[in-house]
Amino acid sequence: MGEATKEYAAGLAAGVATVITGHPFDTVKLLFSFQRITVEREVKLQAHNIQAQGQQYRNALHCTARILSNEGVKGLYRGASSSFIGMAFESSLLFGIYSQMKQSLQGKVQSSRPQLQVIIPSAAYGGAIISFVLCPAELVKCRMQVQGSDSVITKYKKYSGPLDCALKTIQSEGIKGIFRGGTATLLRESIGNAVFFSTYEYSRYYMHLQLDSTSCWLGHQPKLLIDTGIGIMSGGLAGVAFWSTVLPLDVAKTVIQTSPATNPSTNPFQMLSSIYTRVGVRGCYAGLSPTLARAFPANAAAIVTWELAAKVMGINRV
Repeated sequence: MGEATKEYAAGLAAGVATVITGHPFDTVKLLFSFQRITVEREVKLQAHNIQAQGQQYRNALHCTARILSNEGVKGLYRGASSSFIGMAFESSLLFGIYSQMKQSLQGKVQSSRPQLQVIIPSAAYGGAIISFVLCPAELVKCRMQVQGSDSVITKYKKYSGPLDCALKTIQSEGIKGIFRGGTATLLRESIGNAVFFSTYEYSRYYMHLQLDSTSCWLGHQPKLLIDTGIGIMSGGLAGVAFWSTVLPLDVAKTVIQTSPATNPSTNPFQMLSSIYTRVGVRGCYAGLSPTLARAFPANAAAIVTWELAAKVMGINRV
């Protein structure tokens, strides 16, 4: 197996770990967010439906409890099958492209100190490429998530599964319909991953430096245990940095992708302006708590899995 193939395989493993750890948080974030950011002409109707059915969520914890009560654990994994496929492929591409481009830009001079002029273009390019995979996968996932029995969205027909959702979307909206929200996804992924990998590389570097300078405190701790601890912290911090930076773009993307309107605005900045006018800054960061609660464990799992898979496959990484 070539070095590049190993990088893509390690990324695929990271994607699977991300979905297993983070999908329940994502479901809660999506449903809870919609109480604040529904499209303006739907607000009165949906508010009536929510109250009439007793389905108004007080907070993320209450939302989680309602889902578990009505649907069990499987309710937290609505749309997970499309996420496994999409995230595995997306993560494989992202980590593979990032590693390969970073190595190419660094050339033969391998520096242990992170270089922003290498990290940012590598991560942004990888993010832009995967947005074309993520956009349709997330559209299907979001529409599957909001159609559950405790849903705040009432206008969607029930889909029998992700494939049925994708086919019905294409049938009713055409090929461009499956890529609704593409601009917001591209911006989110290119900007977000530049922040993600910069935070990951620098936090990892400085944690290793700190541990090296205080190695006497570590005694004879196994290197794998130390690397795992650093992976958890650097991956978790990188995930929090990613979502803290681009959550408004994700909010806009979600509203665009799940809007019942036949021809909704697909401009994320227009959508954010509309949300800000109606709800304020709070609306642009709807779902922040469950998003950050998901970001740390999901990305910690992704980075630890990525690094462990790389070690198992013998990938030499600075």
